[in-house]
Amino acid sequence: MESFFRTHTYLIEHLQAPVRRDLMDEIDWSARMIGIKGTRGVGKTTFLLQYAKEHFSPEDHSCLYINTNNFYVQNVGISEFAGEFYHSGGKVLLIDQVFKQPDWSKQLKECHNRYPGLKIVFTGSSVMRLKEENPELNGIVKSYNLRGFSFREFLNLKTGNKFHSYTLDEIIDNHREIAQNIIEQTHPRDFFKDYLHHGFYPFFLENSNYSENLLKTMNMMIEVDILLIKQIELKYLAKIKQLFYLLTTSGSSVPNISQLAQELGMSRATVMHYIKYLMEARLVNMIYSKGDEFPKKPARVLLHNSNLMYSFYPKRFDEHDVLETFFCNTMWKDHTVNKVGNIGSFLIDESMEFRVTEHATKLKSKSKTTYAVNQLEIGEGNQIPLWLFGFLY
Repeated sequence: MESFFRTHTYLIEHLQAPVRRDLMDEIDWSARMIGIKGTRGVGKTTFLLQYAKEHFSPEDHSCLYINTNNFYVQNVGISEFAGEFYHSGGKVLLIDQVFKQPDWSKQLKECHNRYPGLKIVFTGSSVMRLKEENPELNGIVKSYNLRGFSFREFLNLKTGNKFHSYTLDEIIDNHREIAQNIIEQTHPRDFFKDYLHHGFYPFFLENSNYSENLLKTMNMMIEVDILLIKQIELKYLAKIKQLFYLLTTSGSSVPNISQLAQELGMSRATVMHYIKYLMEARLVNMIYSKGDEFPKKPARVLLHNSNLMYSFYPKRFDEHDVLETFFCNTMWKDHTVNKVGNIGSFLIDESMEFRVTEHATKLKSKSKTTYAVNQLEIGEGNQIPLWLFGFLY
């Protein structure tokens, strides 16, 4: 156990976490078992270590971080290891990449039943369906999602400001005042293009090639998160990667599932399930018309976030597609997004129509559509700067 404590202490003392994620204050830390899901690369490991650093000294052996990649943990299992820690005085066990243990959900339930004084906080892939596929965890796990950086978090990091987030209603009702307050301190549009290109994943802070890191991360999402968790045979890996490439570079706003199935040599049903897995891995967003849902064909498929769009060399995405991808991604955290009407139009929460545009336009005063405008610093009426929707979280 001592070697694990030494590793824990080293990681805490050398932790670099320039941005404190708001999720830290949203979690009910009194719960005995907490699951934190998120796509690969969004900073789940840093988040666990940051929690430990805020609440425990590095030498406090009542809290311990472990990664299930460790061969000892893999050999004895989560429950047995947790027991060793608990009986040595442990109170909080932080488990990274819990899905690497084959029967992780059963072992977590066993920990819950056997060690009443132990709190477990674990991280897992966004592909994991914690409660839907693991009914034994119902009622004992509180689940949360950690997303990549919002534009607000990116802007705070770049400027040293501490802008807070706003609800969608606050932005719609008070966008002019909010934008004016922000612009008095910095000019967000000076940073917006950089965010669209490389601001979503925290590893842009590392002294390495962002594009190469992102490409590696995307491959790991498919090779590990999808194949391992969904237990798909390795021989289908190339097909899934080919589907991902064809789906996102075909240039068609409506995916032709029959054509994709024919080109890949698989059934329509299989293609739809693989697209769903790509969505769960946070590689794409499936956008349906109001009232439709899986397994129906989506009305549109977008990449999950704009950063991904710059990794498909030599493919160059239309600038409008980049802006729409940003808008949909930032909306997905707390709102539903449906396709409606014209290109660039989306129905939010089945009641509010938004349209993404490049420039402000002359509009009829009675228009019920809200416009998210890229080339706009301060809005007016139902025309809101697109960048301001990056303050939703």
